[in-house]
Amino acid sequence: MFTPYLLMVLFFLSMGFLGALGAGLTSAGWMAWFNGLPWLRVHFITVGVLLELAFGALPFLARAHDGEAPRMRWDIWLALNAGLLLLLIGIPLVNPSLLISGGALIFAAATLLLLQLGQGWGLTFGRLIIRSGRNFYMAALLYLLLGVFLGSGLWLGWGQSLGIANPKEVHVHSNLWGFTALLFAGLLVDLHPRIGQRPAVWTHSTTAIFWAMALGALGLVIGPWIQLNALTAAGLLLHTAGTLLLLVTVVRSRQQDWTAGHWHLVSAYVWFLLPVVVAPLIVANVDRLAVQNVEQSGAPILIYGWILPVTYALIPYLVTRLHDPDRPAPLGGNRLSLSTIHAGGIAYALSLFLGVQTGLLQALAFSLWAVSMLPALRNLWQLLARRAARQPAARTLI
Repeated sequence: MFTPYLLMVLFFLSMGFLGALGAGLTSAGWMAWFNGLPWLRVHFITVGVLLELAFGALPFLARAHDGEAPRMRWDIWLALNAGLLLLLIGIPLVNPSLLISGGALIFAAATLLLLQLGQGWGLTFGRLIIRSGRNFYMAALLYLLLGVFLGSGLWLGWGQSLGIANPKEVHVHSNLWGFTALLFAGLLVDLHPRIGQRPAVWTHSTTAIFWAMALGALGLVIGPWIQLNALTAAGLLLHTAGTLLLLVTVVRSRQQDWTAGHWHLVSAYVWFLLPVVVAPLIVANVDRLAVQNVEQSGAPILIYGWILPVTYALIPYLVTRLHDPDRPAPLGGNRLSLSTIHAGGIAYALSLFLGVQTGLLQALAFSLWAVSMLPALRNLWQLLARRAARQPAARTLI
């Protein structure tokens, strides 16, 4: 049942590899920039790999607590992928009609998924005590709906109509600190006892993590909406506190025999927490050139340094758990992907803060990030090959 989504994960990760490779060549001056290429690179990962993984896995994980096996919702799959296709065509063409249509289809798919996750569960946010990742998933989807709505509205001037001081920033915050951060937190909450191979510790921390991250993301959305920096800073601090508590909980569940996959999950958050360091510099107006570079061009650090390594680790684990629950589920990633993902992050960060030889440093960064994708692509091919080999005996899974 997860296979159609897995195929699309492979497709978008392959396109992400080509996009990173192309960015390396263009940064080095060996290839001309293509129209919309930076936005395409971002969306291959954020709305391609990430959404396909989320939409495929969340029905299984959310219903696991009820002991029910969800059915394949082809309406959701078709709406999501038709929307992504329109976005991929509309971005390089800068065609508002295609971009708005694509956003509307993704919005519809996310709404249907939210309704599917909420079936038979009542009012999820009326429960102050959080015991599973399901609350995280539903909150993440609500932020995704807002992010998609505002992203589509960038082409129609909705930001001005809604009184949004910085529509693009609100869109980015909703998608990254809202949807992505809460999605990953929910996955780690649900999976870390099995990943760590020991009972969960600090069981009551789940409630604190959820509310800190959910309300922190709300501050990060409303702050730039009404241009109130104090609210943005408060949201960032609250969200960071929840994230740090999450990481401590995950680390305490695994105290020995750390694999590259475990290091991917934890060390990726070094790059996610980088804005916490940069934010005071923005407020204090220290080293304005470096800060301006981070504000305008810092997104790839979050995309490649945080989102990609977490997906490297989780994709093989989720596929094995969902399709072969009796087999030990390994985390993905190896020493090559781990070393190149962080080396690329360091090279890119240096290009932003130093401001010297930016082209060569960014070419190095994107090339290293492209290399980091190779083990994940190989692993995905192997997983799909095993699925194809078992297909005659497992037709009911699709």
